Amino acid sequence: MFNLILFGPPGAGKGTQSLQVAEKYRLAHISTGDIFRSEIRNETPLGLKVRSIIEKGELVPDELLIDLLRSAMHKYADVKGFIFDGFPRTLRQAADLDNLLAEEGEKVNLTLALEVEDHELITRLLIRAEREGRKDDTREVIANRLNVYQTQTRPLIDFYTQQGKFRAVHGQGTIGEIFGRLCKEIDVAFSNQ
Repeated sequence: MFNLILFGPPGAGKGTQSLQVAEKYRLAHISTGDIFRSEIRNETPLGLKVRSIIEKGELVPDELLIDLLRSAMHKYADVKGFIFDGFPRTLRQAADLDNLLAEEGEKVNLTLALEVEDHELITRLLIRAEREGRKDDTREVIANRLNVYQTQTRPLIDFYTQQGKFRAVHGQGTIGEIFGRLCKEIDVAFSNQ
């Protein structure tokens, strides 16, 4: 199996790109954000629990995420691998994901980070908030989410660089241009596997 992590700051385009990557490489797409939004929309007990956390721009507790991830992964049979969209977001989650994959005899093969300038991220998120009516995309929450990314998620760059599994990808330009850059990195990783 080929297991890929795509991360980056809020508004970097992880969701858009990961869906295209999943389709092209026939990977199962796992997005914790999509899982949470579905739970919130359906007003499940989990959805009610995480709604206030997400609306403040904070991270959902790790134990909850790993249980959700395990459940989501077991829904797929005979896949070529997984693309984890926006997960892990902390060093603890990265270690938990490594352990979860090891339980299945698997590992993370490649981690790609979309790099986008803050002013571009803010613009994208405010446009998305208007278009989709998302409550987690206000200026105040955006500022908090960018701060959380800088302090808690950026350390993953060193974590995966030390393992030889990290590549940064310029995340500005057209969707097609960014997708092309991602594919170039994935193709190299596939050929080295």
